[in-house]
Formats: sequence, structure tokens, C-alpha cells
Amino acid sequence: MTNTKALPVALALAATLGLAALCWGFMAQRMGAMQMGPSAALGPFPAFIAMWVTMMGAMMLPGIAPTVVKTARGGASGAAVLGFVAAYLIVWAVIGLPVYLVYQPHGTAIAGIVTIAAGLYELTPVKKEARRCCHDPVASGIECGLFCVVATVGLMAMQIAIGVMNLGWMVAVTLIICVQKFIPPREPIDTSLALCLIALGLAIIAVPEHVPGLMPAM
Repeated sequence: MTNTKALPVALALAATLGLAALCWGFMAQRMGAMQMGPSAALGPFPAFIAMWVTMMGAMMLPGIAPTVVKTARGGASGAAVLGFVAAYLIVWAVIGLPVYLVYQPHGTAIAGIVTIAAGLYELTPVKKEARRCCHDPVASGIECGLFCVVATVGLMAMQIAIGVMNLGWMVAVTLIICVQKFIPPREPIDTSLALCLIALGLAIIAVPEHVPGLMPAM
């Protein structure tokens, strides 16, 4: 009986992480040589949304792996688990539309201000409550996706402002998101992260040439 239950869980976990790995491989191949800082344009919408969904798959799927495991362990079928992951990615695909409409190429001052705002957002009750909800059982991939959007909106805004498709910053933001997904809110850690982001924002404004990936290579 134990093996019968363990197999669907293992398959769900492998499929989720495997899809994330494929997305990372695609992003690395397409973006490895790019230096897309704040001044970069997004290009045509079809190309952007395809890249955006792939990027969200790479960045967000590792963090929801524990939730996918809980869903499979609760008796969900393979199709239900697949539907959960698909619904989750649909939420992020929808978020790509306002990102595309609002985004404009900008300078380092705007990138720094957005990064400072992301640091301040880490200290808000909204962020803390969304993080707590991410560690609770969820009813659907849509619900999981909405909680994740609220929990990561500051970090994703920072990623977009610094370089929406900059591979180095994408890795850094993904690591932060994963740690926050796996570890419940803890005041000392969360406050330290917020202060680091604020300091990074000030550095972006004051000495942008010393922030990796922010200025085009000469």
C-alpha cells in the first residue's frame, strides 16, 4: 500500500521538477549571452509571452513542488495534478499581460526605486500573510498561483525593473523565492532580506556601474 501511494507522489514531483529543468535549459540557451538591463525593450507580444511563461515555469515551479507533492499525496489523480500545475502557470501567464502593457525601457534610477520598494514590501503584513498562505493547503492551482503572485510581487517587480530577462538576476530571485516557499516566515531572516534589498536599491541608484547585469558591457 505504501509503495502504491508513493509512486504517484514521486511521479508528480519528478514531472514538476523536470518541467522546471526544461524551462531553465531553454532560458539558459536563449538568454545566456544576453545583457538585458533596464533599457531593454520587450519586443513583440507573442515572443514575450512565450518567454514569460517559460520563465515563470523555471522560476516558480521548484517552489511549488511541496504543494504538488501534498496534492498527489492527498489522492489526486495524475490528470488532477497536471491540471493543478497548468492552472498555476495560467495565473502567471495572465500576469504577463499587464507586465507587457505597463513596462517601458527605463533607467537605473527607476530600477533602484523599484528595488527599494520591493524591500519595503517584504516588511508589510500583506507579504507576510501571503507567505503564510503559501504554506497552508490550497484548493486549486489558481488559488496557489494567486497566493504566489501576492507573495512574490515585490521580488518579481525588482526582477523586471533590473532586467526582465537577465539570467543572473533570474537565478538570484528564484533562490529567494524558493527559500521563502520552503521556510515559514521568520522575522530576523525576513527583515535581513528586506534591508539587503533596500541596500541593493540604493546601490543601483548611486553606483549602477558596480551592480552586475545592470549596465551594458562596453
